[in-house]
Amino acid sequence: MQKRLRAAFYRGGTSKAVVFNGKDLPDDRAICDRIFLHVLGSPDAYGRQLNGMGGGLSSLSKVVIVRPSDREDADVDYTFVQIAVDEPLTDYGSACGNMASCVGPFAVEEGMISLQPGQTEALVRIYDTNTDRLYHAGFPVLDGRPVEQGEVRIPGVSGTGAPVVLDFLAPGGAATGKLLPSGRPIDDLRVDGVGPVTVSLMDAANPVVYVRATDLVKTATERPETLDGDAVLMALLEKIRCAGAVAMGMADTTGDVKRSTPKVALVGAAQTFTSLDGETHGPETHDLNVRLVSMGNFHRAITLTGGMCTAVASQIQGSLLQEASSAAGPDLRIGTPSGVLTVTADVRTGDQGPEAVTAGTYRTQRRIMEGAVLYPAEYLEDAS
Repeated sequence: MQKRLRAAFYRGGTSKAVVFNGKDLPDDRAICDRIFLHVLGSPDAYGRQLNGMGGGLSSLSKVVIVRPSDREDADVDYTFVQIAVDEPLTDYGSACGNMASCVGPFAVEEGMISLQPGQTEALVRIYDTNTDRLYHAGFPVLDGRPVEQGEVRIPGVSGTGAPVVLDFLAPGGAATGKLLPSGRPIDDLRVDGVGPVTVSLMDAANPVVYVRATDLVKTATERPETLDGDAVLMALLEKIRCAGAVAMGMADTTGDVKRSTPKVALVGAAQTFTSLDGETHGPETHDLNVRLVSMGNFHRAITLTGGMCTAVASQIQGSLLQEASSAAGPDLRIGTPSGVLTVTADVRTGDQGPEAVTAGTYRTQRRIMEGAVLYPAEYLEDAS
């Protein structure tokens, strides 16, 4: 027997997710996880999630939960769940900046946010439960509904849409409690079977282990599928990522490291590259190149939290990002596989060293489908 559960299907930035109103979900997380895996079509040994709503990539295999917040400084709470494609794994350990763009509009659609007659702009204060951080989302509204049509184009998404301006407050230390988890902008990381690897360990919005692309005989201009197809490189990057997680205090051993976080990324100076849509981007169009791994594969663009971490890190003296960047101000233009992403960061020097005040950018979003997802009634049985 099938049960129905209210849901909406959204694109947020360069990701897609099934979005739920928290009030409609069971109280038992284990039951929720069962439902989420079923709805997305995981695990799928073929890597396609053909039996669910997932798309076979980490950026297309996501769940978002939104509910009214009890906090005085927030209107709604946002919980992100990364669904593994090939494993029965639901991961609550990281944030998703791309899907963060749909949270405010969804809250308006669900009646969680009250708008005044004639109001044309909404500002929603959002508490990210994954990272214990706040961000604000501003977007146009008309007749009490979010506006989706507009002229804003973002790399990796066909067509245009209305802007959602995202401002992440105090993003430093989102996972580790420290912007510089090791206390240094650069480290020589001991990697089993490899030896020392020079990295920058950064935690802003989400933690990332950055590696010089040239140290691995790469340029950070390569296509994702080319990098994914290099089995030796992928194994090496996973070792670096896990060693970085231990050095950041996120795990006791490399075997304990979560799959979703930290991310690992190749960084290089701005060079000419061709994005996935065939457009050529000369070195004058961006400040550095980044190729970032998410859930075991190179991202087709860049995670938005990874973009914000990159923007913050590029302003920290001595980091690999600062070394590679040609940016002269707070705006950083990141060359990604899908094009150039611009992110703004406000980084200042405090008593304890560099402090990330804010990081922000804009996205577009679209409510693609609304209705109900189906799942077997027996999933409501005790899942403990």
